[in-house]
Amino acid sequence: MNIVFAVDLQFLDMDTSILTIFFTFAIVGIVTSLIIQQFSDRSGKRKKKSNKNKDKTAEEKSAEPRVKFVYGTQSGKCKRFCLELGRRAQNRNLDFDLYDVRNYNPDDHLVNDASSNCILVIFISTYTDGTPPDSAKWFYQWLEEASHDFRVGKSILHGLNYAVFGCGNSLYDGNYIKAAKGIDEFLHKLSATRCFPLGEGDENVANSKYGSQELDFDEWANDILSVITDLVKGGNPTAVSGNDTKSEKMDSGACTESSSSSENDDSDEMVDVEDIGTKMSSMTVSSPNKVQVKRKVKKREIKEMVTPALREALTKQGYKLVGSHSGVKLCRWTKSMLRGRGGCYKHTFYGIESHRCMETTPSLACANKCVFCWRHHTNPVGTEWKWKMDEPDMIVKGAVENHYSMIKQFKGVPGVKPERFAEGFSIRHCALSLVGEPIMYPKINDFVKLLHGRGISTFLVTNAQFPDAIKNLEPITQLYVSVDAATPESLKKIDRPLFKDYWPRFVDSLKALAEKGQRTVYRLTLVKAWNVEEIESYADLVKHGRPDFIEVKGVTYCGDTSTAGGLTMKNVPWHEEVLYFVQMLADSLPEYEVACEHEHSNCVLIANTKFKINNQWHTWIDYGKFHELHQRHVADGCSFTAVDYMAPTPPWAVIGSEERGFDPCETRWRRKSKPKAGC
Repeated sequence: MNIVFAVDLQFLDMDTSILTIFFTFAIVGIVTSLIIQQFSDRSGKRKKKSNKNKDKTAEEKSAEPRVKFVYGTQSGKCKRFCLELGRRAQNRNLDFDLYDVRNYNPDDHLVNDASSNCILVIFISTYTDGTPPDSAKWFYQWLEEASHDFRVGKSILHGLNYAVFGCGNSLYDGNYIKAAKGIDEFLHKLSATRCFPLGEGDENVANSKYGSQELDFDEWANDILSVITDLVKGGNPTAVSGNDTKSEKMDSGACTESSSSSENDDSDEMVDVEDIGTKMSSMTVSSPNKVQVKRKVKKREIKEMVTPALREALTKQGYKLVGSHSGVKLCRWTKSMLRGRGGCYKHTFYGIESHRCMETTPSLACANKCVFCWRHHTNPVGTEWKWKMDEPDMIVKGAVENHYSMIKQFKGVPGVKPERFAEGFSIRHCALSLVGEPIMYPKINDFVKLLHGRGISTFLVTNAQFPDAIKNLEPITQLYVSVDAATPESLKKIDRPLFKDYWPRFVDSLKALAEKGQRTVYRLTLVKAWNVEEIESYADLVKHGRPDFIEVKGVTYCGDTSTAGGLTMKNVPWHEEVLYFVQMLADSLPEYEVACEHEHSNCVLIANTKFKINNQWHTWIDYGKFHELHQRHVADGCSFTAVDYMAPTPPWAVIGSEERGFDPCETRWRRKSKPKAGC
């Protein structure tokens, strides 16, 4: 203690300069310590802030818009468009998921996507009566019910950005892209944000905005991808600018449909003096101080029926296109008879030579979209002629040349008989049933006359929607009317006609058939579970048209393409089932009997008993006699009837024969079944 005390005394006795230095160092140390502590605190804050920024980046990254493409399709077209959009998105390095709508459950997917800043692009087609495709019915129903159910919060899809592209045909007036319009409306009601206006892919080439459904999609796809790219990057979508074809504008990161009044506005428009010279031809003076300018309406250009995309699709299917609306294709039975393997049912029923038959049409367009159409629904549809028109002589010449060029390809093919090959270059028959509605062609009478002038018989098929055209049709060898159903409900379901008054047109067409003097045929296609129970109704329809013959054929299943109409193999009747139906129908018709069958085609013929002479059927045709009668008709207007050019039916073609309609002069060829595994 003494020592310490002594030191303290010494310290107290120190010079004041030394004390000053001591306190200075002490203060400096304290200040230094405080500065170090402050920097340490700031460093810790920086680290915390840095970690926080890292967490925010991860959060932002997880909140980046996810892109999903969903399609609902009946024929496969929307799927194709969706896949094409995906391909283009990949070219832009956009990540996306692609779904068939049947695998996109709204309860699981849609609501979750709405909470995760998703961009949803939906492709949807419209089916019969404006309904969605079978695969999209639950999705559509869920949205419709949710948008109208007061128990469902109307902000349930808030946060979801969406765009819809609809496929349809504007000829189905009230039902055009109805499913797409519905989905677009329901999503909007549930607070989803429409990021681009509804896209319209119109099958009707005459009304299509850009000339075809494919071009409609192409324009829409380019714009929607630009919008998606901007949304993914976090910016505002680029506005669609400028011209009449892209008048919709986008606002504040989300698209809104512009008012149609801007396009149809007829309000007065002021013209500068400098511009008055160019406007003079289209203006009227409404007052001394004001010039009213009429909007110039651009005349719609008459388009060709076959677009480049359609031409490519039909060419891949083996069609040889002639001009802008006609086509020809080699029938499988033509190929079969060239090899001596048998002809088609027309050979059995009516005596045509299948290897000398040309299958063609002067109109690829049709007024129906039948569920069993084996032409894959690639042909255009329409209710009237709206396209450029080729001359009949050019069509006939082109069809014959293309047919012969396809026959040439069989030179040297194993199994082809030389004499049949040579005869193939002398066409004797023309089946005007390739695709579409031949009777729609405005110059069909001139076309038929040219064929008859070449010694070619005509078998023309119409879908019973143009009664006036049937009335005005010149005599042909045999006129068919497709009678695919016997009631308005089933006809609408099976043929899916474009006309709203399809049933009166149908009945009037049958009545017009009764007034024709030449051979007439009802063609019935049986679709099991759809129209096989309508025997009494079919019998009533026979009274309208009084046809010479009734062909009854089981529907042909065309694989995946048949799903466009909802058909499966279950809808294909067995031949014995067709025979049973035919016998029931014949029993209900007093003047008709079952005459022939062609088992291979699953086809049976009912004939009017006036063709049964001395207990022998005369369903075959004397083609030389027909051309002689037709020439007399052209020359002096002499009328003639079906009985005037009938010919006896050979025994092998008659119902009940051992051959069951197969010509014994031909060689029956059967495909060998593949051996089972392990055999």
